[in-house]
Amino acid sequence: MDNLFNVSTAPHIRSSITTKNIMYDVIISLLPATFFGIYQFGFNAFLVITTAIITAVLSEYLYQRLMKLPITIKDGSAAITGLLLALCLSSSLPLWMVALGSIFAVIIVKQLFGGLGQNFMNPALAARCFLLISFAGKMNSFVSIDASTSATPLAMIQNGQNVNLLKMFIGNTSGTIGETSVIALLLGAIYLIYRKVISPKIPLCILFSFSLIILINNNFNSLFLLQQICGGGLMIGAFFMATDYVTSPITPTGKIIYGLVIGILAAVFRLYGNTPEGMSFAIIITNLLVPLIEKVTVPKIKGSGGKA
Repeated sequence: MDNLFNVSTAPHIRSSITTKNIMYDVIISLLPATFFGIYQFGFNAFLVITTAIITAVLSEYLYQRLMKLPITIKDGSAAITGLLLALCLSSSLPLWMVALGSIFAVIIVKQLFGGLGQNFMNPALAARCFLLISFAGKMNSFVSIDASTSATPLAMIQNGQNVNLLKMFIGNTSGTIGETSVIALLLGAIYLIYRKVISPKIPLCILFSFSLIILINNNFNSLFLLQQICGGGLMIGAFFMATDYVTSPITPTGKIIYGLVIGILAAVFRLYGNTPEGMSFAIIITNLLVPLIEKVTVPKIKGSGGKA
């Protein structure tokens, strides 16, 4: 009786992986796109990124302090929200709008619904959509590498203009701070997959259904497809937004359905929408479908007729 052990409740499998570890891995994965964005768009991009991150972290701290909740800013989630939002914004956006977006993401979308793990949609994308609806003119104003106002490659394609695919792949085009360089985004995605932070299942399903719809609607024009893949927020959305643990399904089949739906919606919005981009709205809408997707894809318990 002297050698008794204290046994905690299940689960008994422990892991050294923590929320903080995961968040900092995501931050590391976003560094290539972040540094390229600053290199491409200059000091204004740095100011947008800094403003978004500081405002997001400060908003979370002040809200939790005011509501007498545990302070969680050290887990890195607020910083990631600010960084992801900044990478989805133009470097020419006024800083007060950037700050407003961060406040909306952290307070309205995240904290008011219970904090990390309770939000029903991606905070950064929700904030981007909020800004896009509220300040459409400013949100759709982009600068090129020479700091002059310029249309994005997707807008040029929509208007029937030619675009350089190699420049789109490298990132020498106008657009938001973090979406232009496919190379930088792929480096970050490979890092996340290598670290097993994300599974490639959701991004691959997005790219598959997106590519299929685009090809069918454009006589299987492969050049047009590559331009659509390299342009806009498809890559950053597929690998860094849609894979958010909180707002994506946990069931294997659910992940496939979730990815396919996002890809289909993104393609439909690009082909038939009023604007050349639609990835943000595609992910947000599918976030709302996650509870239903999980409900119909939960594995049935053998021998119980599907009832626990």
